[in-house]
Amino acid sequence: MSGHNKWSSIKHKKGALDAKRGKLFTRVIKEIIVAARQGGGDIDGNARLRTAIAAAKAANMPKANWETAIKKGTGEIEGVTIEECVYEGYGPGGCAVIVETATDNRNRTTAELRHMFVRHGGNMGEVGSVAWMFNRKGLVVIENPTVDEDTVMNAVLDAGADDVISSEDMIEVYCNPSDLENVKNALTAADITFTSFKLTMVPQNTVELDESKAKQAIDLMDSLENHDDVQNTYSNFDISEEILNKLA
Repeated sequence: MSGHNKWSSIKHKKGALDAKRGKLFTRVIKEIIVAARQGGGDIDGNARLRTAIAAAKAANMPKANWETAIKKGTGEIEGVTIEECVYEGYGPGGCAVIVETATDNRNRTTAELRHMFVRHGGNMGEVGSVAWMFNRKGLVVIENPTVDEDTVMNAVLDAGADDVISSEDMIEVYCNPSDLENVKNALTAADITFTSFKLTMVPQNTVELDESKAKQAIDLMDSLENHDDVQNTYSNFDISEEILNKLA
């Protein structure tokens, strides 16, 4: 797949740390609230909510927590108003950056993220300034797989998957967003256990960074990821294995 880049792989490795920090719970709850507000509280009839609930269960979130989040989203119980905001900009070396947020204070979030961009050698752009460089995709991640890439490809090809990529200790399956449910079901039918699934943004092309710019870019993305209002981050930077090992 064109545009497969290092940041997506680095983010997967951060997942366990996010869970330990409690960051994962915060993200999932916000996603449930937004999904329920936009599409209603019926899990069977709201695909986005269904995906969010699956993420909550995968994170071992107590049922009471996500049920309360649904009620906040539908207005059954009072809660803060969560608004989705997407920010775009450029990072070190001209790499493109997209930040998806869920916030109860747009002005505060905008100011804080703008400061992060500038502090780490980037700048925030206008809406649409870099989104055209990415494609929206469905993604299923298989960590520590017990099967090989060819087995996974054979299982999901007829379900709508358009790429399967192996990297280190995981296999990533990409598809059109509308085929995500079919791909999940195909893996389940083939007794292939997957770790997570979600919608993501995949860069059409990548930007290679030297060592100094690579460190700046990773610091920027880490800073954004650690912000309480940030749900997802995407970038099209690429880093050679040699430089990545040095930074590690």
